[in-house]
Amino acid sequence: MATPPMPAPADPTPRDRRRWAQYLVDERAEARLYREMAARRTGEDREILIALAEAEGRHEAHWLELLGEEPARLPRESAGSYLLGWMARRFGSIFVLALAQNAEGRSPYESEPFATARMAADEKVHREVVRGLAARGRRRLSGTFRAAVFGANDGLVSNLALVMGIGATGAAPQFVLFSGVAGLLAGALSMGAGEYVSVRSQRELLDATEPSDYADAALPDLDLDVNEFALVFRARGIPADEAAAQARQAVAHAHSADRSVPYRRPAEERGDHETVGSALGAAGSSFLFFASGAVIPVLPWLFGLNGLPAVLVALVLVGLSLLATGATVGLLSGAPPLRRGLRQLAIGFGAAAVTYLLGLLFGVSLG
Repeated sequence: MATPPMPAPADPTPRDRRRWAQYLVDERAEARLYREMAARRTGEDREILIALAEAEGRHEAHWLELLGEEPARLPRESAGSYLLGWMARRFGSIFVLALAQNAEGRSPYESEPFATARMAADEKVHREVVRGLAARGRRRLSGTFRAAVFGANDGLVSNLALVMGIGATGAAPQFVLFSGVAGLLAGALSMGAGEYVSVRSQRELLDATEPSDYADAALPDLDLDVNEFALVFRARGIPADEAAAQARQAVAHAHSADRSVPYRRPAEERGDHETVGSALGAAGSSFLFFASGAVIPVLPWLFGLNGLPAVLVALVLVGLSLLATGATVGLLSGAPPLRRGLRQLAIGFGAAAVTYLLGLLFGVSLG
């Protein structure tokens, strides 16, 4: 059943009209964003994005109807809509979709008296649609990206804590610098090796769970009606009826005249290691990103600073980096980027504060 259009108030206030005009501009911006992303996609993704753009067009028409006509002067896009459009033209679609997911989740229509219930429901559905599109990219990034983010954060936090702790003991600037460089190399090598072993072991464990073709060579000698081949499929968790059907299909294929085409196992039996990533890729990114993170706390000493100025500069540089990495993770996970950035900052500075206090205690005891 179609929802009847909401009649415009008899005497809308200037504030009402300004708000409707802002909604109109933002809906147009979102529709344009989805069309721009659709132009770079094919297949089902393209169709989904075009459908989202058409839905935003319906919302645009609602506000235009309330306004009565196109306003002579429209407000600017909201900061969020402008940022989405800017990123869509310059960066990958994963970041844009993650931001769009957040934007759809912050729709004001639930509390807007002149938005229909259907419009508010549309925005909730749009958020889940965009979340589904973004999830595909997140799965492709998850292995190597996880190693990169963890490597950068570990480098930032561990080396900041190291130089802060050693610096607090009153050690000479050259010793602080040497310790920071040694921590960078040791940590980067350890992270790279550990990530390689971790991902490699995970892939080997998954490989061990894959269905084997050990018994396939015996299929031509099996009787179609009397054999235990169905138990192979049942042992893999397939219900008895389906297991029997798949066993008969495999045996029938083996007995067929044309056996040049190999028997393809059902999709549910074939594993997908895409989310695990490459062991070498994870190790390499972990090494590089740990090193890139660990060099930042050392930069003040590399450029000749020492004492309190070096400590303050290191804190500022690392703080900005922690905010950036935390916000990036927040964007890609669909979480509030500022909250994730502040969480990373609190964790990093908390670890540095502990080692700094320990360094002060050691410095006093040694003195």
